[in-house]
Amino acid sequence: MSRRYEYKQYFTNRAKQKGIFGMRELVAIDLPGGPDFVDALQQVWQDGDAVLPIDQRLTHDDRTRLANSMRAQWMIQPTGRVRLDAGVVVQPGDALVVATSGSTGEPKGAVLTHDAVAASAEASSHRLSITPTDHWLACLPLSHVGGLSVVTRALHAGTGLTVLARFEPEAVTAAALSGATHTSLVTAALLQIDPSIFRCVLLGGAAPPGSRPANAVATYGLTETGSGVVYDGVPLDGVEVRIDDDAEILIRCPMMLRGYRDGTTPIDAEGWLHTNDLGSWLPDGRLHVHGRRGDLIITGGENVWPEQVEKTLAQHPGIRDIGVRGLGDATWGLVVAAWLVPTDSSHPPSLDELRSYVRDRLPAFMAPRIVFVVESLPRTSLGKLRRNELPDLR
Repeated sequence: MSRRYEYKQYFTNRAKQKGIFGMRELVAIDLPGGPDFVDALQQVWQDGDAVLPIDQRLTHDDRTRLANSMRAQWMIQPTGRVRLDAGVVVQPGDALVVATSGSTGEPKGAVLTHDAVAASAEASSHRLSITPTDHWLACLPLSHVGGLSVVTRALHAGTGLTVLARFEPEAVTAAALSGATHTSLVTAALLQIDPSIFRCVLLGGAAPPGSRPANAVATYGLTETGSGVVYDGVPLDGVEVRIDDDAEILIRCPMMLRGYRDGTTPIDAEGWLHTNDLGSWLPDGRLHVHGRRGDLIITGGENVWPEQVEKTLAQHPGIRDIGVRGLGDATWGLVVAAWLVPTDSSHPPSLDELRSYVRDRLPAFMAPRIVFVVESLPRTSLGKLRRNELPDLR
């Protein structure tokens, strides 16, 4: 599955035949990760069209529904290329339409241009000191920028590239032993391998583990920024980050989306992307991301960020997975509630035990007042917690 690809010149062949004012189409690629996907991606780009990667975890009907909702004209499947009904053209220079994760609400289609894709690849490769002798491994879903940007970064830098259909610890380890030097993972995947087999691991999608390996780089970014634009709290070259008066993180950079497929945009008149994430600057000048604006728990007048409580509880030996959010309460306004998947379902940790555990490490008001023991937590395909779907089981 390992190949060295060439980053081809765009708008050639069929693109030239279309002419400068020809119609450019959106082509959904409904293929598993691997050489066929990369070949299809390059061919669509060479034709002057744009690509919509389709999540292979969806059912057949949902894949078609997604392609139609993003108004693609064509769909490439293992059995061939099929025409769709309600397609709408893309603009010259558009490279990708990537569905947002949908962690809240319905996914949108972020339109990324070739210039944005190139800017992202160049800034990331420069920060990581990538050379043509390096080798990227893509093993996250290519329907998300965390996985797809590995492919585009390798194409742009001219490095080796191995693309797996899915994350499997044995296959990832084998790829590293065969020469892969860099990869991108989420925390849940990182914990299933020996990270030292890679020279560098980019971490995104969810909060990094408390004991992060020295070769793991924590990234912050959105689908709208074409992948991570802040590495270990430091913006990449060309990336501007500002914290507004309401503590919202604003970003302005050449990697940003042109807009959404439905014609709307999260970018203001001055070119700032409003992330809806809240953050602050640490004393050493690095960015600290607190979380989504709606996730803040104000309990008895005190502010509690659920990610901080989750990070602490995740270190408890009796907890395999943890989610935290606020629940309404007549006395406190909101109370901190925790949903845990125990390591031993027959002996889950008690509420008193967890409250004591948190109070020993964080301010007492951050300790959960309600605990639910569940079998699993609602997460996206990249491991991001769907916090709004944590059920009130009182």
